[in-house]
Amino acid sequence: MLLKKIIEGIQMVKGEDISIINLKNKKNFICDYFVLCNGNTHNQVYAISQSIEKITMKQLQEKPWHIEGLKSKKWILVDYISIVVHIFQKEVRLYYNIENLWNQNL
Repeated sequence: MLLKKIIEGIQMVKGEDISIINLKNKKNFICDYFVLCNGNTHNQVYAISQSIEKITMKQLQEKPWHIEGLKSKKWILVDYISIVVHIFQKEVRLYYNIENLWNQNL
């Protein structure tokens, strides 16, 4: 249910290129899922993080354990322990290529 609400939060503010990496059946991984998406501006990246927080709190009473990147708004990480959400500006996502990095190690 948490994963579904995170996706809804992203979609509510037009987050793009949503990708889910399932780590659930892998040994010794830090979480069950990585969710990645991107926005086109600093403001949209921030709005996506706020939308996720709002919907998960309102509908599930779930608060993130930790959030990073709110100052720069180029890459915001929202950690729900079982699900880690990466919200990028498009060019930052392309530069770090997280999907490729993790898919090579799976």
